[in-house]
Amino acid sequence: MSSFTRNVPLLALSQALMVSGISLVLTTSALVGIVLADDKSLATLPVALLAMGTMLATVPAAFLMEKTGRKNGFMFATLFGISGSLLSLFAILETDFWLFAAGNMLIGVFNGFASYYRFTAADAVGQVYKSRAISYVLAGGVVAAFIGTNVANLTHDMIASASFAGSYAALTGFYVLSLLILSFLKLPPHAISSESSLIPEKRSLRMIMVQPKCIVAVMCGMLGYGVMSLIMTATPLAMAAHTHPFDQIAFVIQWHLLGMFAPAFFTGSLIRRFGVLSVMFVGGLLGIVCVIINLLGASSLHFWLSLMLLGVSWNFLFIGATTLLTETYHPSERSKVQAMNDFSVFSTVTAASLVAGFLQYNIGWQAVNLGVLPFLLLILVSIVWVSRKADYSVGEVSKVS
Repeated sequence: MSSFTRNVPLLALSQALMVSGISLVLTTSALVGIVLADDKSLATLPVALLAMGTMLATVPAAFLMEKTGRKNGFMFATLFGISGSLLSLFAILETDFWLFAAGNMLIGVFNGFASYYRFTAADAVGQVYKSRAISYVLAGGVVAAFIGTNVANLTHDMIASASFAGSYAALTGFYVLSLLILSFLKLPPHAISSESSLIPEKRSLRMIMVQPKCIVAVMCGMLGYGVMSLIMTATPLAMAAHTHPFDQIAFVIQWHLLGMFAPAFFTGSLIRRFGVLSVMFVGGLLGIVCVIINLLGASSLHFWLSLMLLGVSWNFLFIGATTLLTETYHPSERSKVQAMNDFSVFSTVTAASLVAGFLQYNIGWQAVNLGVLPFLLLILVSIVWVSRKADYSVGEVSKVS
């Protein structure tokens, strides 16, 4: 438990700063993009490149940290965050859309490394505490719900001649503070596992991936995050199109982030009590409820309620999928499986972020929401499939995780 009490709070703080940065970028990036871009349908391209940077970093990050240690990898990654935020700041001052997009991509590279905070917490504790460690680290995002959006709101006019330039100046401070906090990590050299001595050799990635639980964990992680990203990325543009002021946009994103991360305080307990598949299934249902609310209207109340429920949907699906994935590999196999999973997840997020701008600008808000329904249904079907495939009920999976 000493590793739990030392490292999990530090990783939770690091997660809070990372998500604060993401929330600031997601609240502002599309609005900056629509001002700087000649082709307004490219407004969400910087957000898409943010996700692409994350996607491209996930595989090399996993193997680099396997060689150098995760603490060193995380600290090295903060240099990308600092560089990206400064480049974005300079691009806004120079009104250069493509430079701004490049800055967003560098920030995404940092996020690709930081996406391993949750796995690092799970690997640093025993099997009994895995889901709790994952939940507590992701719960750091609750702080981000208040920091990122409020900083964006307070600083977007700080430099009168360049809206949101002040926001990216503040973002640089997040990454400098992350570097300081990460320096206090003291991680064990290997994952703690009672099974590690019983595994003579590593299995191939293909052997691991064909397990039903692995298929569903990756699929639900991909689609759950992709659906969330598509709707969330389009939301600032949709609200602006319906003449909602920026403070209301920031408020909706804030509550969306609370929905994403506040449940993490008890999601691990729900998984232990009801099973991981039950929690994931509820997450899929909440995603459908979000879509229905968005289709019913475009008032501030509609956006607020739907985005909050979307956040809870993502939380249940993402923590559930992460927990389920940790049951499919042995400690010696973690790097390649985690890299495969996060590359798949952030590939989907990249595509969703890019498509969001096109759909919202050219077709409209209803098209964005109708477009995600088949993926939410696929999530529900896959969860039912794996529960029957493995010959157990939805409520009996992973109660010990």
